[in-house]
Amino acid sequence: MSKEAVFTMKLEPELRAEFMAEAEATHRPASQVLRELMREFVRQQRNAREYEDFLRVKVEAGRISMGASVGRSNEDVEAEFAARRTAVAVQA
Repeated sequence: MSKEAVFTMKLEPELRAEFMAEAEATHRPASQVLRELMREFVRQQRNAREYEDFLRVKVEAGRISMGASVGRSNEDVEAEFAARRTAVAVQA
């Protein structure tokens, strides 16, 4: 990957000194550590956004099915699975 962009930021001198010392302690350039941190941040944000989108779709589908009287209530689902757990426990 080409490294042609420059990223400038302001931070406290103490934080910079501590960061530089820790990067040196790991025998890696500070720029490499920052790139890794940035990539991880981007990955986490994308994953969170994808999960939120997935959840939004599932919730909307549930609302539509409940509104159309197609869905089942939480109490019905809980009762069905309690009966299933009981049946499995009896078989064991």
